[in-house]
Amino acid sequence: MASKKPPKPPSDGPEGDVAEPRDTMTASMFADDGPLGPPAYQVLARKYRPTRFEDLVGQEAMVRTLTNAFRTGRIAHAFMLTGVRGVGKTTTARLLARALNYRTRDWESNTEGKTLVDHPFMNLDPPGEHCASIMESRHPDVLELDAASHTGVSDMRDLLDGARYAPVSARYKIYIIDEVHMLSTAAFNALLKTLEEPPPHVKFIFATTEIRKVPVTVLSRCQRFNLQRFSTEALTEHLANICKAEGAKVAPEALALIARAAEGSARDALSILDQAIVQGDGKEASVEQVRDMLGLADRSRVLDLMEKIIAADHQAALTEAAALLEQGADAPVLIKDLMDSVVEISRAQALKDGYAFVGPADWGKRTKAMAAQLSPAQSARMWRLLLQGFEDCARAPDPSAAAQMVVLRMAAAASLPSPEDAMQLMAGGAAVPTPKSRPEREPVRAEAPTASATVAQDDHHHPVVRMSSLHEIIAELEVRREASLKYEIERFVRPAEIDFGHFRYSAAPNTPSNLSQKIKDWLESVSGVEWEVLQSDDGGPESTSEKRKRRGREKLQAAQAHPRIAEALRLFPGARVLRVDDPDAQEEMDDAPEPARANIIHVDFGHRERVEGIVPDLEEREDDE
Repeated sequence: MASKKPPKPPSDGPEGDVAEPRDTMTASMFADDGPLGPPAYQVLARKYRPTRFEDLVGQEAMVRTLTNAFRTGRIAHAFMLTGVRGVGKTTTARLLARALNYRTRDWESNTEGKTLVDHPFMNLDPPGEHCASIMESRHPDVLELDAASHTGVSDMRDLLDGARYAPVSARYKIYIIDEVHMLSTAAFNALLKTLEEPPPHVKFIFATTEIRKVPVTVLSRCQRFNLQRFSTEALTEHLANICKAEGAKVAPEALALIARAAEGSARDALSILDQAIVQGDGKEASVEQVRDMLGLADRSRVLDLMEKIIAADHQAALTEAAALLEQGADAPVLIKDLMDSVVEISRAQALKDGYAFVGPADWGKRTKAMAAQLSPAQSARMWRLLLQGFEDCARAPDPSAAAQMVVLRMAAAASLPSPEDAMQLMAGGAAVPTPKSRPEREPVRAEAPTASATVAQDDHHHPVVRMSSLHEIIAELEVRREASLKYEIERFVRPAEIDFGHFRYSAAPNTPSNLSQKIKDWLESVSGVEWEVLQSDDGGPESTSEKRKRRGREKLQAAQAHPRIAEALRLFPGARVLRVDDPDAQEEMDDAPEPARANIIHVDFGHRERVEGIVPDLEEREDDE
């Protein structure tokens, strides 16, 4: 059987000369068809890059603003595009450059004599004469610079020198600077003057992922657009449309996994989708294949772990967590998966019947069931534990052990009364049943208060201090040795109304601005519940310190009127009466010179209320608050 030989390549030389055979195995860098073979594969992230403003999914606000600006002719000379990776900053910059330099013969004939310079165009269909070269980054008047490799002031000086010259063929000379936050301080300063008053034929378009690193002086000279990241639902739908266009088969649940893993980045999602399509090998890529490819823990097993945590089954939860970690799940990723579960539970609690889970229906049903077993406050408590646990995993020498401790802390928290139950207990009533039913636990019992500062305890003897008066608050501060806060409350707080959970007071003059927040933080740390602390400046009763000083003055006046003290004052001209227990008086007495101390009469309103050495039988006790 004769073998098939490749066709003889045509001869480019003189007759009789045979040209060297061309390499048919190497793909062209330009993806040409013909003798070099089939075109090279183009990844989905490049193939499906938007070519019109209408293709920018989720950026409707920006497109609307630009459309109105182009229609009215109010086009800025500098634009700042911000957003996370993969949301389309560079693509938007190129589309904007196309719109500014858009020109077609058909459009020119429809302008009715109007010049092209006055009419940039947002409708980029059909493509104009500059569009292809701009999108391929090879137009001489549209210069794309990477600030990471052009950070110095000399690079910026070269750029600005070229800005003086008119464009070669387009309407505007446009500078697209990507990752502009990486420019040096000197480069930013060199840019400022030209950026504020550029030549009429120059436009600047900046893109950055770190908007906080861009100087305010630069931001104030630009029109800023924040490109929004994709929602999981929108990104899943976008991936499904691309799969349909490509004729690829990927399970819908797998597309949801890809969308969540991309974290709002369309480019990341399309790169992962490229891998997922290959996983299917001509068949539908399954959820299991995509999960293994992404290195994720089985979501159903994460839900199993969450159910065991909610049931407060320490042993089962620890066993499940250890099994997931042993099978290769990364500790921080496992904690993040649990955080995602808690977020979905909280969304289900807030949205109720309007909640829709992006993924398998079974996972949605299990999430709703867990949401019914928890209260919103319990979900918030679990979120705080996981957030702290995620940081612990990053710092711990053994992340797996740290993750297991996080799971045990969550199970322990699930066995505690909900914050709603605790509030009811501290209010002195019966516990309100939570949506969660745990028949193996005994109901929480409320005990009668036995002290001014009531203490409520649950099954595990966790005390919760209940305070409903200023006297109780000050006493608790004294017990806990919170001297600074106690001093400020006694000096500046003029109480108007205090109930458990509510603290409304009038402020004395010169009250620190952060006193309300300090009181709120301390009350919540002691009581374990949220407090409402409100401050007003409308006067009010005396503060504890003001009342103490007033009573001290009244007692001193009464002591001075006593016959024996009055006689002593007459016999010792210039003598003064000071309270021994008054800190200000004690400090004044200590600072007084030795001769002056002989003219001080000590009055002790402490244990026996006596005048030392003069009136031993003076008794007048201070009223208790």
